[in-house]
Amino acid sequence: MTYISFNFYVFVTLALILYYIVPVKLRWCILLAANMMFYLAVCRTGWWILCGTVLVSYAAALWLNRCHGTGKKLLFAAGVISVIILWLFFRNGNFIWHNVLGREPYTLIVPLGISFYTMQIIAYLADVYRGDISPQKNPAKYALFITFFPQILQGPIPRYQQLGQQLFCGHLFDEAKFTRGFYLIIWGFFLKLVIADKAAVIVNTVFDHDLAYGGGYIWMASVLYSIQLYADFLSCTTLAQGVSLLFGIELMKNFERPYLAVSVKDFWRRWHISLSSWLRDYVYIPFGGSRNGKWRKYRNLAVTFLISGIWHGAGLPYLLWGGIHGFYQIAGDAAESLKEKMFACLQIKPDSKGRRRFEQIGTFLLVNFAWILFRADTAEIGIRMIKHMFSEFNPWIFFNDRIFTLGLGWKEMAVLLSAVILLFAVEKKQEEGIVISECIMMQRLPVRWLVCMTGICVIMVLGTYGYGFDVQDFIYGGF
Repeated sequence: MTYISFNFYVFVTLALILYYIVPVKLRWCILLAANMMFYLAVCRTGWWILCGTVLVSYAAALWLNRCHGTGKKLLFAAGVISVIILWLFFRNGNFIWHNVLGREPYTLIVPLGISFYTMQIIAYLADVYRGDISPQKNPAKYALFITFFPQILQGPIPRYQQLGQQLFCGHLFDEAKFTRGFYLIIWGFFLKLVIADKAAVIVNTVFDHDLAYGGGYIWMASVLYSIQLYADFLSCTTLAQGVSLLFGIELMKNFERPYLAVSVKDFWRRWHISLSSWLRDYVYIPFGGSRNGKWRKYRNLAVTFLISGIWHGAGLPYLLWGGIHGFYQIAGDAAESLKEKMFACLQIKPDSKGRRRFEQIGTFLLVNFAWILFRADTAEIGIRMIKHMFSEFNPWIFFNDRIFTLGLGWKEMAVLLSAVILLFAVEKKQEEGIVISECIMMQRLPVRWLVCMTGICVIMVLGTYGYGFDVQDFIYGGF
C-alpha cells in the first residue's frame, strides 16, 4: 500500500471519517489505530521490530528523566546504541556479514522506514537527555509520535517539539488546511507520475547498461537522475504533508528549492532539511561544530557527511557520495576568500544575477557528479561513467533521434520536458516568495475546481500510467 495507490486513499478516507466523527479528545486514538493498521499492511514482518524499538526508547526516556550525572550519560548512550545496533543489523547487517566478514549472504527483510524512525528516536532521546523536552509519559501517545503513518516510511524526520502536541490535541475540521492538503496531494502525484517515473525510464536504461553508453547519453541520464531523485523525494514529502493537512496536522518542510542553491553548503540548507538539520544538531554540533579552529571544523564536516553516506546505504558508493559532499563543503569553505577576490577582480558584484546563475549552475554540476556515484551499482561503475562523460564526444545524439531509443518517444520526452519546465517555473516563483497554492485558494470556487480537475486530468492522461509503464517505488522508501 504505497502513497500513490488507490488502497492508500481508501484507507485515508476511512481514517478521516472516523477522525472527525469521534470526540476531539479521542481523535489521537484514531490516528494511533490508523498507524498500527498501516504499518501492519505495508510491513507485517517488521512490526515486532518497530514495537520493540518503541518500547525500549520509551522506557529509556523515562529513566533518563530520573537519572543524573554519570548514570544519566551511560543510560543515554545505552539507549542510543541499542537503536543504532538494531538499525545496523537490519539495514547494513547483510553487507557487513558478506562483504566485510566474507560469509555467505542471508535473506533478511528490512523493516520499512527503519532509517527514518531510528533517527527520530535518537533525536527524542537526545532532547530528553539535554532537558529540551519532558518525556511523554503515555506510552500510546509516544507510539503515536513515532509511528505517524504519513511520514514514517519516507520522512520528513520530525522533532517532538514540532509534531507531538499536534498529534495529541485533536483538530477540528479546517477547510483551508483540508483544501491545501488536497492541492499538495495533486502536486505530489504530478511530481511522481509525470516527472520522476518518466525520467526513470531513461535513467534505468543508461545506468543499467552503462557499458553501452557514453558521452551525451551519460550527461543526459545523470541530469535526469538528479531531476528524478528530486521529484521523487519531493513527491513523497509533499504527499505526506498533504495527507497530514487533511487531519489538520502540519509537517515540517523538507525542501527549499535545492537546485537553486548557490553553493553546496546552501544546497544542504535546502535539500532534505529534516536530515541535514538532524545531522547538524545531533552529530556536527556535539562533535564540536565550527569551534576550536578550522581543522577540527573540517574534521567534523567530514565525519558528518560520512555518517550521512552510511545512513543512505551500505557500500562504497554511498560512502564515496558522503565523502565527496564533505570534500565539497571543506573546499568551499577554504576557498571562500579566494573566490570573493576573484569576483572582485572581475568586478562582479555579489548580488548580480550573472554571478548567481554561474554559482547555481556550478553547484548543480557538482551535486550531479556526486549523484552518479549515488545511483551507480558500484563505485567502479560510477567512476567509469563519470570518465566516459568526458572521454566520448557525441553531441549529435541530440539531433539524430538517438535519444528516442532510450525508452521514451518524442511525445513522452516532450511531456517530461514540459513538466520539468513547469516545476522550475513554480520553484522560481516560490523563490520570489509567491506560493502557488495560496494564489489558487484566493480564486473563486469555480476557478479552484477547474485547476484541480485540470491537474487530475493531466496526471491521468500524461502520467506514467498513461503510457503503460510500471509505477516505480519511491526511491527514499528503500531507506
